[in-house]
Amino acid sequence: MVMFFIFIAVYGTPILAIIFCLNLVSIIKKVKTEEDFSINTFWLTVSFAVMMWSIAVAGLEG
Repeated sequence: MVMFFIFIAVYGTPILAIIFCLNLVSIIKKVKTEEDFSINTFWLTVSFAVMMWSIAVAGLEG
């Protein structure tokens, strides 16, 4: 299980960071035009949580 998180930390973090940034920009644009941005907030939170969790587990166990 630890190898899975190390794999995500090495190879998945850049992909998750791109998802995080795209959703952040989308949220900013939607706030400006007063649109609904709840799904973007969900994916922003999920990508951030998985990035931080995998980096923490890889750092503690790796």
